[in-house]
Amino acid sequence: MNKDLLNIIGHLEREKGIDREKLITMIEGAILTASKKSALLKGDVVVKIDRETGEMRVFLDDKEVTPANFGRIAAQTAKQVIIQKIREAEREVIFEEFSQRTNELMSGIIQRYDRGNIIINIGKAETILPKKEQVPRDDYRQGERVRVIVTEARKTNHGPEIIVSRRSPIFIKKLFELEVPEISEGIVSIESIARDAGERTKIAVSSASERIDAVGACVGMKGIRVKNIVGELRGEKIDIVRYNDDPVTYVKNALSPAEIRDVKLDRENKTCDIIVNKDQLSLAIGRHGQNTKLAAKLTGWKIDVKCWEDMGGEKAFLPLTKAEIAEDIMSKKIKEIQAKIQSLPGVGPKVAEAIVTAGFTSIEQIAQSEVSDLSEIPGIGGKMAEKIIASSREYTGGE
Repeated sequence: MNKDLLNIIGHLEREKGIDREKLITMIEGAILTASKKSALLKGDVVVKIDRETGEMRVFLDDKEVTPANFGRIAAQTAKQVIIQKIREAEREVIFEEFSQRTNELMSGIIQRYDRGNIIINIGKAETILPKKEQVPRDDYRQGERVRVIVTEARKTNHGPEIIVSRRSPIFIKKLFELEVPEISEGIVSIESIARDAGERTKIAVSSASERIDAVGACVGMKGIRVKNIVGELRGEKIDIVRYNDDPVTYVKNALSPAEIRDVKLDRENKTCDIIVNKDQLSLAIGRHGQNTKLAAKLTGWKIDVKCWEDMGGEKAFLPLTKAEIAEDIMSKKIKEIQAKIQSLPGVGPKVAEAIVTAGFTSIEQIAQSEVSDLSEIPGIGGKMAEKIIASSREYTGGE
């Protein structure tokens, strides 16, 4: 039995990853407990298993003793402990391993369905693909091999639960890392991913080398690389776009395959108006707004697509004439003057507008005027004129 015990422990250490010393210590403790329960041993008792020979020895008050039927008790207890500890240790090993493998791509075989979840065997453990992490259009079949990424490992009363996903954008990233050597080598970088699982994905890539085309590397010769990924995703469309530090260029690239006429940015609010020709409008927006939504998510800019023809076409974007420019400048100046006059006590917007309309272009001019000059203006009586002149003189420091 001694030799057999060591052989079993050695096998468990190699095959299951269970620590040898930890298992032997557990068996010693369990045998001691079982012996005490059977009234074989009482007092200060220690059970020792020789690490070299597997021989079991019992010490009572530092003296070795051997109860008559100790061997039978020890064998039964050791068997029970080994079975129990195998299960516990396996669970612990699985939890520790997978808790460190978050976002790692794995391959497994579909075992069964469980209340909408799919149980996938990945060799050492069974993983759970929850319904919310499944791609809606995918048809999963028992016995089929699929790829997934690990999203979480958690402990439960029934052992560790390994949660996996096929819906996460990180799943797309890992597939590209697998198919495109330039990504794993650090030459090509994935800058951003936006995904509508089962329908369409946009991925922005850049290259650290001028000699390597990031988009071309991801597509592969005759499109073989991206075809492999599309095959794994069961037909999901993938748009590979070139990342650019210039937001105008980046947004244009993100909205491909639509041709963009112009992009007008509001950097403060991080919004942009996309102007396209009428024949490109539906392509830019996409089915149910999908193209615009994914482009916005990819770039981080709020996107509003507008039709060039509906905005007036060329007429709406003709440059201003000199007369229009002069008029615009004059309008701004008048507004500034009106605002200054309105700052005087007792002068509201309508009164200020009336004063400016009458030809007064500054508070200094009002201060130098007579009451009769202001009282002629509609809406301003003599008393109001006096107050306005007094306020303007106080403002300018005059009398």
